[in-house]
Amino acid sequence: MSSPAALPTSPLTDERTALLGRLTEGLDSSGLWWLSGYAAGLAQRAALPTLTAVPSAANAETLTIVYGSQTGNSKRLAERLAQQADANGVSVRLLCAEAYPLRELKNERYLQIVISTQGDGDPPDDARGFFEFVLGKRVPRLPELKFAVLGLGDSSYPKFNEIGRALDARLAELGGSRWLARGEADLDLDTVTTPWIEQAVALARDALRAAPPLATVTPLRPPTSAPVWSREHPFAAELLVNQRITGRGSDKDVRHIEISLEGSGLSYEPGDALGVWPLNPPALVDAVLDSLKLDGEHVVAHQGKELPLRIWLSEQRELTRVSRPFLESVQAGDQLLDVLRREHGDWTGESLVAALRPLTPRLYSIASSQKSVGEEAHLTVAHVEYAHGGDTRWGAASHYLAANAEGARLPVYIERNERFRLPRDGSRDLIMIGPGTGVAPFRAFVQERIAVGASGRHWLAFGNRHGRSDFLYQLEWQRALKQGHLQRLDLAFSRDQANKMYVQHKLRENGRELYAWLECGAHMYVCGATAMAKDVHAALLAIVRDHGGKSADDAEDYVNALQQQGRYARDVY
Repeated sequence: MSSPAALPTSPLTDERTALLGRLTEGLDSSGLWWLSGYAAGLAQRAALPTLTAVPSAANAETLTIVYGSQTGNSKRLAERLAQQADANGVSVRLLCAEAYPLRELKNERYLQIVISTQGDGDPPDDARGFFEFVLGKRVPRLPELKFAVLGLGDSSYPKFNEIGRALDARLAELGGSRWLARGEADLDLDTVTTPWIEQAVALARDALRAAPPLATVTPLRPPTSAPVWSREHPFAAELLVNQRITGRGSDKDVRHIEISLEGSGLSYEPGDALGVWPLNPPALVDAVLDSLKLDGEHVVAHQGKELPLRIWLSEQRELTRVSRPFLESVQAGDQLLDVLRREHGDWTGESLVAALRPLTPRLYSIASSQKSVGEEAHLTVAHVEYAHGGDTRWGAASHYLAANAEGARLPVYIERNERFRLPRDGSRDLIMIGPGTGVAPFRAFVQERIAVGASGRHWLAFGNRHGRSDFLYQLEWQRALKQGHLQRLDLAFSRDQANKMYVQHKLRENGRELYAWLECGAHMYVCGATAMAKDVHAALLAIVRDHGGKSADDAEDYVNALQQQGRYARDVY
């Protein structure tokens, strides 16, 4: 028998490892063998085509599912697709796009892709290499490939589902056969994704030889587990703190929110997000009803559900985001209430509910480490509220959070972000670029690293409009500097001087040192708006060129290698 030192790194938490130790203490060899078989049976029952233990190469009898995901939706849908295909006897391998062996594309016979589009028509960070390869000159012809693409996007952006469309067109251009028409999901995911996945599974089941069913093991005593809180089944969490952290002179209202997770069993890691299901502001609901002269108590039946119109508009439908299909249906406008006031039409409660897209949760980067705050999750939320034509407009979730009093219950869940993780090696240095509310996850990072005694250095680049009123968590960062938990803090307050200064300018100013940190193994993280992230990316390429003595192509390769090594991660929105 091999020694414990030869075993692979345990996937269990320290707490679960301790529980396992207590469970096995005193068992003889027969007891241990029985327990191992029992555990194997449970694993087999719960088997999901895994992201890591996949066949080493494509083959004619395997369905390959590749996903590219920025916020987790594509990953979740790809896993659902894989589960359903597996349950139908299909041999499946499931891979994140960045883990897909590009050399194997020429051998693929059955390929399904689930991928989102970010910002202005960009691929998710974990799919950049895959996307560039497929659209590039080195990609092989694919005459034997059957493929299907499910794209996720947001129709309020001009380049809606641009990445899914580009991949779908390119695979056909390379000689592949379109197995299933491209799916294009808006923020109302299920409307498109549920029937698309059903069709995709049926095609795979019919085309591929069904694998023999796995043997099942009936546990002697079925394990019990705590309720699983999720997007579809959120936890009602208590709001503990709702505090404005911008100064009186600021034109921004940024809130520090603390939420209790006590009793939920929910856990998270630095880099994860908290999903919040908002309610639309009552004043906005009243304004929509008044504008259309509709009765809020009128019961509307839609897709098997009957609710008063006011409840539909408060809890079930988007009123602060307008989809392209809705705008096309009225042929005007950019804000829902303004559109309705200009284009009264002959709206009924039924037609309005059918035209509006479902309300969706909002994701906020968690600004705390559980090792520091226990059963709490902290958020940094910019409250969107502004005047428009004599009225007030709000952001649905930010206003919902800002308007609630401490003690209120909020429906929340944890959204994992495996691509925005601290390095396992605590001696690695961190470079963190987080202007505005993008600083949130880095508060969590530093808290975590302090709690575990990590020895690596920390460099934070923060920016906002005014230093006097918009320096978020100023006292915490200054304390961290004083105590030696933060080695460098670069600040860019864009409106405090004649020429606007942004974080990318600070990075360029200190490019030599930043490159030196990277050469010594530092991990670099960027969180915030898509436009800012593009500017930072351009600055990083310039720094690598200038201080690494590299050509433009070599700088691109250097930065791509950082991404592939997990040393350059972005959380952008």
